[in-house]
Parts: sequence; structure tokens; C-alpha cells
Amino acid sequence: MASHRVAGRKLSRYRDQRVALLRGLVAELIIHERITTTLAKAKETRMLAEKLITHGKKGNFANDAIIRLHHRRLAMAQVPNTGVVKKVFDDVSVRYAERAGGYTRILKLGPRNGDAAEMAIIELV
Repeated sequence: MASHRVAGRKLSRYRDQRVALLRGLVAELIIHERITTTLAKAKETRMLAEKLITHGKKGNFANDAIIRLHHRRLAMAQVPNTGVVKKVFDDVSVRYAERAGGYTRILKLGPRNGDAAEMAIIELV
């Protein structure tokens, strides 16, 4: 039975495990720019990655130093990895400066051999 206004997938994990998993997936996506995972994890990763890149854009192109620092801190709170945040602010946000959202693409691969889980590739556009 589906409930209304319940966002996100549980991914068969407790909250702390789920947060750690998604942070790791987003970090790997930013570093490698393309990862293979299950479709459900890819859809959840997309949401966090898009928000992270938006923080990078707002932080890079803001006129006020306080706003730039604020968005960098928000990004660090989301993915506490300085290398990833640095890449988002220095490379990725500049690449998507003219783009108004839709920074990722999900390509379905079909079922996995072992357990028939639906697999997908998520990549930066």
C-alpha cells in the first residue's frame, strides 16, 4: 500500500546506512562521472547529485562571499569529502553554468544475472 507525501526510497537499509551509501555513490559519480548501480539507487543518487551541483553553481556565481561560503558549507554537509566538493565547485559547476538543471542521465541496462535486479548507468551529461 503506497502512502502519500513520502519521499525517497528506503533501499532495504537503516537510515544511517542509507545516507552513507548515497553519499558514497554521489562522491563516486562526481569523481568518475559515470557509475553502474541498481536503478533504484541511481534514481536516489540523481536527486542528491543534482542538488550538489546546484549548490556548486550558486556558490560559484554568487557576488557575495558569504553566499559562496554558505553554499560550499551546504555541499560539505551533503557530501563530506573535500576533494569531491572542490571538483564540483571548480570543474562541474563551470561546465553546467548555462544549463538549468538536468545534469545527470540514467540509462537502463536490464536485469543483473545474480538476482535480476534492474541495473542502470548514471552519468553526468
